[in-house]
Amino acid sequence: MKLAPLLSIGALAAASLLGCSNQSADTTDGSSATSQETTVLRFSHFWPATSSISTEVFEPWAKKIEADSDGRLKIELYPSAGLAKADVTYESAAKGTIDIGSQAHGYTNGRFPLTQITELPGLSNSASQMGCMLQTLYDDGTLASEYEDSHLLFMYGGGPGALHTTDKLIRTPADMKGMRIRRPSAVAGDIIESAGASPVGLPANDMYTSLQRGVVDGLSFPWEAVTAFKIDEITKYHTNIPFYSSALMVTMNKDKYDTLPDDLKKVLDENSGMALASKVGEVFDKHDQMAIQAAKDKGDEIIEIPDPLNDPDWKGPLEKGTQKYLSDVKALGLDADGVYEKAKAASAACKV
Repeated sequence: MKLAPLLSIGALAAASLLGCSNQSADTTDGSSATSQETTVLRFSHFWPATSSISTEVFEPWAKKIEADSDGRLKIELYPSAGLAKADVTYESAAKGTIDIGSQAHGYTNGRFPLTQITELPGLSNSASQMGCMLQTLYDDGTLASEYEDSHLLFMYGGGPGALHTTDKLIRTPADMKGMRIRRPSAVAGDIIESAGASPVGLPANDMYTSLQRGVVDGLSFPWEAVTAFKIDEITKYHTNIPFYSSALMVTMNKDKYDTLPDDLKKVLDENSGMALASKVGEVFDKHDQMAIQAAKDKGDEIIEIPDPLNDPDWKGPLEKGTQKYLSDVKALGLDADGVYEKAKAASAACKV
């Protein structure tokens, strides 16, 4: 007759134990922790949600980190500069307004003068080469001092920035005189100005409407990004010249990273660095070729200038723009020539 009550007490005890299995337990330092606790990291970037880097790099990357951490790390993606404007994303991550951010270095001219030396013409002919060069120079300490206020996850590079225009094909620098060309960075701006055009600073998200309204006549932009930002709907003429290359990065708030337990830091570390720089390069290079083919299929006019530093028309303006940028960096008391030589060496080692 007393068996049923005893069973009830046992069932209650078991239920109580089960109910506590997901509750926090005391740790050796007196704090509370649980194996089920999830740390959410908010990641803001300027790329559209439909862009190749968002769908083929950032989304799979976030899922892998969540899987590798057994759900203890979750990355929430905010594309199209959803949490931080494109030109303040790095600072927002450094200050902790967001946890992770991706930004083009050129959006904050003067903030990364040594890193932007890698954008100079002649150093990169593909996104893969650019990303490898950037990550190499960060890993060997050449560029590391420019990121001391953040935790850098990985560098990546865009493909060569060609010239894309709405009403006129640019065959030589003389064709650029009087034109207003969107510049993505100080490096490209110096070259555009050397060619006789007026460089105009605009975030990538503002370019479509600026071209529509005639605020600018064209832009210097990688082919992949032309389709990502739907610039292909407006531009009809393309000068396929490696005018410059864009340096980009993904950084994390330093304090946020430091407060993570070692095993979660390891998850992030193992999903960072050169492997991610290489992945972005593969994706961008593939989509660059797809965008070029799409422009041809559309009937756009394209002119090829594959080696401008040895082209009699283009060599002068490109070298003039290069020297102006290096001189500006030297005026800051920085070793521009030394970094330029290291960039050349990394470029050769990273050549695909």
